[in-house]
Amino acid sequence: MKKKLLFIMNNLNCGGAEKSLLSLLQTIDYSKYDVDLYLFKHEGIFLSKLPMQVNLLKEPPYYQYFDMPLKAALIDCIAKGRFSVAMFRLFAGYIFYTEKNASRREQRVWKYLSYTLPSLSGTYDAAIGYLEKNPVYFGIEKVKATKKLGYIHNDYNKLQMDPNIDNKFFEFLDHLVTVSDICGEVLEQKFPQYKSKVRVIQNIVSPTLIHQMSVESSNLYDNKSTTIVSIGRLNKQKGFEMAIEACKSLVDKNYDIRWYVIGEGEERNRLEQMINDYQLHDHFYLIGIKDNPYPYIREADIYVQPSRFEGKSIAIDEAKILNKPIVVTNFSTAKDQITHYENGLIVEMNSAAISEGIIEIMESDALRLSLKECLSKESLGTESEIEKFYALT
Repeated sequence: MKKKLLFIMNNLNCGGAEKSLLSLLQTIDYSKYDVDLYLFKHEGIFLSKLPMQVNLLKEPPYYQYFDMPLKAALIDCIAKGRFSVAMFRLFAGYIFYTEKNASRREQRVWKYLSYTLPSLSGTYDAAIGYLEKNPVYFGIEKVKATKKLGYIHNDYNKLQMDPNIDNKFFEFLDHLVTVSDICGEVLEQKFPQYKSKVRVIQNIVSPTLIHQMSVESSNLYDNKSTTIVSIGRLNKQKGFEMAIEACKSLVDKNYDIRWYVIGEGEERNRLEQMINDYQLHDHFYLIGIKDNPYPYIREADIYVQPSRFEGKSIAIDEAKILNKPIVVTNFSTAKDQITHYENGLIVEMNSAAISEGIIEIMESDALRLSLKECLSKESLGTESEIEKFYALT
């Protein structure tokens, strides 16, 4: 008899956790599992890539009111006679206005959002909140399941969340799952009372699929320039303002650089202004979200990840699989993926260090060849991690 699983996620926009979920769903053995997926919003580039065996549940009807301006939400609620929803949206509006920390804002708003979300019918063998905050909270409060799993995809200490709020929810989880050993150690230190619940399951990455997809395009770049690529949401975590400053330094030193960033986010306007201010229109490009980023990585000369923090970066693993020389900043989990001067460079978290690392790779044929040779020998597939997931469910 098949086991029944429920995954809970905000949406399927382009991000590391979303890509990780898609890879997991593409790996599951559907002869043994029936899978439902609950999304707060049916949106994102990965939505069209869901395996046909996944049953996408209906979008919650009132979530939209917490994702629109307060005035518009209240007008629509009142016009449709949804007075209790209007009241809870008003309470949430006060938190949206007064709580400046985005992570804690989402945590605090949950108690009002929760009132508007119906519980799911039926019982699951396992409910998996696949991202911190709302997906985890929903799985605990709104789902009947034999096992309940909650995922934390980052270094908890860097997420700026209120552990007192999470503590009350984590009590009801059977397993608290994260994506790297260091992230697991952080959770054990932050929540010692739940140490026995912490499990590490790496993001599932398929080298075969990545290599196949990487050859779909060609001649993406100007071959005369040194081409750099970075991937990530355009937000503070990813540190792209440091990348722009590093690019400015390289251009000022007369290096012919073309730096492409794949991703989208709330920092776009600020980053575009920096590009304008530094007159980098011919050197630094925000090219948006790409359904298939792998040709861009394959044809680049260097991959750079200038993040302030990461859980375990899928993009770095993808660049490793495609044997790219890599420069990463020294965020807390960088050493989980990169060994300095062996399969990449780890540099200090500032623009000067980033540019110096890039120069070192550009100017040393021996270093480039050494990094690529080391990467070519690494065993980078993580498809077997699905067995750890099966064991928890």
